[in-house]
Amino acid sequence: MGGVEDHVHILARFGRTITQAAWVKELKRVSNEWMQRQGRKFWRFHWQEGYSDFSVSHSNLDRVQAYIARQEQHHSKCDFQTELRALLRRHQIPYDEKHLWD
Repeated sequence: MGGVEDHVHILARFGRTITQAAWVKELKRVSNEWMQRQGRKFWRFHWQEGYSDFSVSHSNLDRVQAYIARQEQHHSKCDFQTELRALLRRHQIPYDEKHLWD
């Protein structure tokens, strides 16, 4: 797990009994509750409504772990929105810009 101020990357393995959508929903719920208990400093914290989710093959796990570990360095050169657009294009995932950000 790693990230910067406007997003987080999580590498997780799911069992067969939970969908990615259900996992993300629960992650957002419990982490939001935890943040609210941290005091006034975090009272404005909120998750955006959407999320991006990519599968990773076992052969790429080390590469993805290294990428996550370098988030601060990586995002000093490329912002989150530019990065997401590039990932979507690279993997030929159609998107509508008006549905990406809230």
